[in-house]
Amino acid sequence: TVVCLCVCVPTIDCCVSVCVQWRRRQAGLLTSCSSSPDGRLLVCASDPQNGVYISDAASGQTLHHVNDHHRSTITRCVFDPQSQRVASVSADRSIKLWDLLAHKTTVNIDSNHGNVVSDCCFSTSGYFLCTASWDKSLKLWDLQAGGFRSQGGTALQRGHEGSVSSCSFSADASLLASGSYDRTVALWDMLSLCQTLILRGHSDWVTDVSISADRKLVASASKDRTVRLWNIQNMEEIPQVLEKRRTEGTGIHILKCEECRKAFPVSRLQTSELLTRCVFCRLKSPSRYRPQPPPLM
Repeated sequence: TVVCLCVCVPTIDCCVSVCVQWRRRQAGLLTSCSSSPDGRLLVCASDPQNGVYISDAASGQTLHHVNDHHRSTITRCVFDPQSQRVASVSADRSIKLWDLLAHKTTVNIDSNHGNVVSDCCFSTSGYFLCTASWDKSLKLWDLQAGGFRSQGGTALQRGHEGSVSSCSFSADASLLASGSYDRTVALWDMLSLCQTLILRGHSDWVTDVSISADRKLVASASKDRTVRLWNIQNMEEIPQVLEKRRTEGTGIHILKCEECRKAFPVSRLQTSELLTRCVFCRLKSPSRYRPQPPPLM
């Protein structure tokens, strides 16, 4: 039995007076836009130029224009949490990271998705990027360790039955929500990299999803012309979730400590942050351990 908790949001007709700060016309059809976390910049993608415009949020002035950034339509462009790079995904199935300081593409990934890459989102640390695809799958990319260069992305287990349209991390990156053309919203546990819960109720495609900062609510938008707000505050108490946590994989990797040379386990999302030393060696010399920034690529 699939359990779903849903609060329907009533429609409110109102007239609100707002002030447009600036307006600028760009060439072509704009397919995506996003603001930087620090509020200083905006990025948008254009079609059929397959390029991105990066603008000053205060003035609207175009700071950078990267034409023919992809070989086909850009479906999503987003800033990383540090407002230093722009990730973009495309119908050409590639992932690109454009560096605002270097003014060039520093990461270019062939995603190996079997269809259009429809969406992407960063974890709060910026170490991980998740991609959603019309091939019904989601993949996780470790941008800090760079393992994707030899191993590719890590596919999340048990994908949707339809094309995946959207993905969104929780603020602590422990939970991922995804929306699909199979009319469902799925929740994924990032420790095990497994699907935890499916939310059913939409009568048509789910086009976008978002998780509240406190992890208690999930919002979803759909082609059925409704927005739904799902209360997942007590998700951990649902028997289905408990059973999945018990039976699914743990997402544990075994590494060798560079100091004592002993094997030690880490969860998938901790691999980059724990570097290559086990917890016992880090506790012996805590002053030597500092979280490292992502390497220049």
